[in-house]
Amino acid sequence: MTKRQAYDVHSFGISSALAAPPEVVWRHVASMDGVNSELMPLLRMTVPPGLDGAGLDALPLGRRAGRSWLLLFGFIPVDFDNLTIAERGPGHRFLERSTMLTQSCWEHERTVEAVGAGCRVVDRLRWQGRSFPLGALYRLAVPVLFRHRHRRLRKRFGVRSARTYD
Repeated sequence: MTKRQAYDVHSFGISSALAAPPEVVWRHVASMDGVNSELMPLLRMTVPPGLDGAGLDALPLGRRAGRSWLLLFGFIPVDFDNLTIAERGPGHRFLERSTMLTQSCWEHERTVEAVGAGCRVVDRLRWQGRSFPLGALYRLAVPVLFRHRHRRLRKRFGVRSARTYD
């Protein structure tokens, strides 16, 4: 890896403490309906052909499941994701390791872990643009998008108070 390429790798992480049990949150976040509920109205992902109604657990492991288009405001195509789940588990966890039209490397790891009567959702992202400007554009967009997603999760499931007596 050249010095320039090393600077092109970006990362971002975010977590939220939610008031719902991890199993309930996982059922939501592991479905395309749940993903799109988090993304909208900013973005929508299409379901790869042949995977209608399939949850995360039904996707093949370690090979491309299909192409999912990213639609700005739900209808303007801006990118696509060659959706590939590299790992699942242990527990409520997945690691997506895909390529995109604009990104030569896209990694999204999500965990949903029990915390008392609620849970914590943690997203870790790492990406490398196919060019410096494309990586830099995502460096601006990914934090905005994932903060939005976590706001939507907190609104849907409630925030777990720091003062609980479990």
